[in-house]
Amino acid sequence: MVEEKDLRELREKLEELEKYRGRHTELITVYVPAGHNMNNVVDQLTAEVSTAENIKSKTTKTNVISAIESIIRYLKMNRNIPVNGLALFSGNISKVEGQPDFKLWVISPPQPMNVKYYRCDQTFMLDPLTDMLQAKEVWGLITLDRKEATFGILEGKQIKILRHLTSGVPGKIRAGGQSAARFERLTEGFVKEFYRRVSDSAKELFFDMPKMKGIFLGGPGSTKEEWVKEGQLVTQLREKIKALKDIGYVDEQGIEMLVEACKDELEKEDIIKEKKVLEKFFLALAKTPEKTAHTLEKIEIALENGAVDLLIISTSFDKQKAKELEEKAISISAETVYISTETAEGIQFKNISGIGAILRFSIG
Repeated sequence: MVEEKDLRELREKLEELEKYRGRHTELITVYVPAGHNMNNVVDQLTAEVSTAENIKSKTTKTNVISAIESIIRYLKMNRNIPVNGLALFSGNISKVEGQPDFKLWVISPPQPMNVKYYRCDQTFMLDPLTDMLQAKEVWGLITLDRKEATFGILEGKQIKILRHLTSGVPGKIRAGGQSAARFERLTEGFVKEFYRRVSDSAKELFFDMPKMKGIFLGGPGSTKEEWVKEGQLVTQLREKIKALKDIGYVDEQGIEMLVEACKDELEKEDIIKEKKVLEKFFLALAKTPEKTAHTLEKIEIALENGAVDLLIISTSFDKQKAKELEEKAISISAETVYISTETAEGIQFKNISGIGAILRFSIG
């Protein structure tokens, strides 16, 4: 599982790399996928040095070759490619012509990277790493009525259809020679069996899906509620159902309609932890102010004395200082939560100071 801290550190590195522009096409980007042969990468880059010898501009040629050679030196000194692959960026980032300032950045991605890439340009190519910052949440999607059911997932912004079931439940027709009561019993038997199959499929598809945050359920009428109640769905999955929506279709179109109907839940879910943390902080600030801190000076004192239980930092707060405080919090087993400025509460927290703490005990 990718840690939030790893993603935050990657975001900060990418924000730095995005700022740089080469005077010409002289910034080098190299991506080495997990499991790739290091010697092949070195051989390719050595060939690129030979190609760079043909660059007409002497300054550009020197800068390109120097950047490539710095990456080659690093790779020769570090023969093992990390389990998730490797991203390397090198170039002259000096803003003053004639005063070169060569830098090399090496990033071990927080999750597997399968991209093999080389580019020489005025900017670094960051897309494969930027993609890792996109939400990787997975939501289970189920639409059903008494006739059919469709299963899908929402991963990022992509909807994938996983399975479609039909019930075999007969329509509302008169069965020749059969009493209405017997026909109804048969129909209910078909429905119960269908509900069981829907529950079995839900377990098979969703039970061992580690990234799944929840399930959205849709369909016409009361069928969905009936299935949740009577369909023998395992408790762990029943507890993951976040919303039930009235949807007119239960096929692939119904899955898309379900996602559209759950926009509010999807937006709220991403920020619910932040809201709860801030609610806890502001409540403590009002009721037990002596066990809170919201100035840098007091928080530093509290950290030094091991008094911090929860450290809260706005994403707008100075990054270097935030990192220092987080390291101190880790050393005393305190939790750190970063708060965005995308909510009213987050803006309010930023305007107070952008930093706060709930304490284990008062420090006076």
